[in-house]
Amino acid sequence: MQYEIIPVTGFQQNCTLLWCDRTKDAAVIDPGGDLEKILTRVSDLNLKLTQIWLTHGHIDHAGATGELAAKLSLPIIGPHKDDEFWIDGLAQQSQMFGFPSAQPFKPTRWLNDGDNVELGDECFQVLHCPGHTPGHVVFFHEKSRLAQVGDVLFQGSIGRTDFPKGNHEDLIHSIREKLFPLGDDIQFIPGHGPMSTFGQERKSNPFCSDPNFG
Repeated sequence: MQYEIIPVTGFQQNCTLLWCDRTKDAAVIDPGGDLEKILTRVSDLNLKLTQIWLTHGHIDHAGATGELAAKLSLPIIGPHKDDEFWIDGLAQQSQMFGFPSAQPFKPTRWLNDGDNVELGDECFQVLHCPGHTPGHVVFFHEKSRLAQVGDVLFQGSIGRTDFPKGNHEDLIHSIREKLFPLGDDIQFIPGHGPMSTFGQERKSNPFCSDPNFG
């Protein structure tokens, strides 16, 4: 399994291309915008884009999903159904944050905690991690010890919880009870900024570190 991070939109959101080495089947996670940039990389890498995966319904993560799905007839996988109100409100989000108008869409498949999603020969575990949004999900690839965590956790920080239906206690629970137990060695791709490991954040993140670490 390979991946490439493609920062998109003025929010520099970490859109990610994932692909299976053998089949070259690829998924794009959180296509928030800048479709030409994303599709150019798909072409450059000689990949076959087969799916769109969403961690949550915020505009910088989902804004170009409808256009991309319509353009290439791709299924939209995720997030959890509790983020449906965010997806239904993408037009208002576009206006509020000065984004291009978002084409409406309905996910092909809503995800639940414990689900699996497949990409070529690769399998990813789905973890429902509410807090930043109520329907936020994380994609975990056990074989490569890699997680795509969206806006749940960042290097040295955590996701905001002051948006509608955000919840700080839920977010901390998601991080400490769902993510950290996966292992200190897990590398993660956040929704913004540089990668880190769960061990590094468990040790030193001022918002969610484990007082019993080590």
